Amino acid sequence: MSKPSDHTKSSPSQSAKVRAQKRGRWAEALTALVLRLSGHRILARNFKTQVGEIDVIAKRGSVLCFIEVKARADAAQAAAAIGARQRQRIQRAAELYLCQNPAFQTCDVRFDVALVTGPLHLTLVRDAWRPG
Repeated sequence: MSKPSDHTKSSPSQSAKVRAQKRGRWAEALTALVLRLSGHRILARNFKTQVGEIDVIAKRGSVLCFIEVKARADAAQAAAAIGARQRQRIQRAAELYLCQNPAFQTCDVRFDVALVTGPLHLTLVRDAWRPG
């Protein structure tokens, strides 16, 4: 039986990155589930553009929500992970989404943050910021 070559082994930093990506995917799936259970319709997940990315786009009634999901050890770390530049990128991506989906242009727009601090612990911060 042959040994795997050295180039197939992952470094500690790669495995940490993979774990963080898995944690992020889990947090986004949990957020989408919680939103669906609270009456939201999930319109998109991982909406990527050249100007930015939006983790979850959901609609409930006449409110269109652009949700950034952060998974960290505690809520303070998660909230601190969303800086002004990231908010601007999300806002630009939201503008592009609205241009591509004119049916939603009459909706009220809200920017929310989902703070995931455990396997099943999610805090949804509604109207976390306003464009400006």
